[in-house]
Amino acid sequence: MECKNRVANEINKTIFFSTNADLWSSRTTEPYISLTIHYIDDNWKQQSKCLQTSYFPDVHTGEIIAAVLREALPSWGLEDSRQVCMTTDSGANMVKTLALNRWTRLGCFGHRLHIAIERSVQNEPRLSRDTGVCKRVVSTFSYSFKKQKAPSAQDKLNLPLHKLIMESPTSWGSRLQMMERVLEQEKAITHVLSADKKTRHLAPNYQDIDVFECIMAALKPLQEFTDALSGEAYVSVLYLKPVLHLFKTEVLKSNEGEAQLTRDIKMRVVDYLFDKYTNPETDELLTMATFLDPRFKNTYMTTEKLVEVKVRAASEAEALLVGNTAVEGDYRERDKLPLLQNQPWKLL
Repeated sequence: MECKNRVANEINKTIFFSTNADLWSSRTTEPYISLTIHYIDDNWKQQSKCLQTSYFPDVHTGEIIAAVLREALPSWGLEDSRQVCMTTDSGANMVKTLALNRWTRLGCFGHRLHIAIERSVQNEPRLSRDTGVCKRVVSTFSYSFKKQKAPSAQDKLNLPLHKLIMESPTSWGSRLQMMERVLEQEKAITHVLSADKKTRHLAPNYQDIDVFECIMAALKPLQEFTDALSGEAYVSVLYLKPVLHLFKTEVLKSNEGEAQLTRDIKMRVVDYLFDKYTNPETDELLTMATFLDPRFKNTYMTTEKLVEVKVRAASEAEALLVGNTAVEGDYRERDKLPLLQNQPWKLL
């Protein structure tokens, strides 16, 4: 209780905050719901605190989740009017939850990128087949007799003594790591598997290798962005618009000489991501976050949008000024403060 009171006192000093909520299961498959708050403290340092992780055996419907989260904020003395947004995954139940509570929702970039990549490969038979090839190879080398033969083959072929990696279904990056390791060890894998007639058919052929290389060429550059946009020690929302622009113009841009499969994967990922971030409410949040960063300012918006954002920024800054003077005990009347409605640029 002492810890909760200390945290509650700290977070209630903030004017605005954002949160993220997540549903997950333990290793013993017990369901939980977590709520984390993000805010700037009195020393202008970004803080994140997990407010609660609660056992959640109820049916995970939008209505039930909405009620749980709606009750959670007041239990910490927080008002939802001070909540800028809540970050969640793209599950239909979480989307409905925030709609019912009328809270601004920001989809988790890492989750959306995972879905974009999954969808870019799910309807392509070659990709499904070769993912299966990789998994069967890794499974085969998990048996002790194959493990014993691998190091000698690696040593003979001057390959790194690395073990193969099995993918995790919830992480597209782990699938990429699995394929990358199979490509690295392809000669050793073929050497070991071809020596046994029972496993000879499992060795990747040249067509499999071509598909692996196409996938790597399309998706490998995206790994660092997932890590960069999942940080808690810095504000990551302001990078979204620049990153999406970078995806479209450079990272996922089709290049001359690329295989058609690589181009198709890139195009599907870009189309999905841009479709998910065209929601007006989300775009407004991202535009303001980008505008307030001096490195980006008006780089990723039209002239018309810039005028609108400047007026809104000035209005919000004035509201903060009024609010801060009240908190500090300065009860001057609002009409004695500089009027900025007609001169919004003074705060920018």
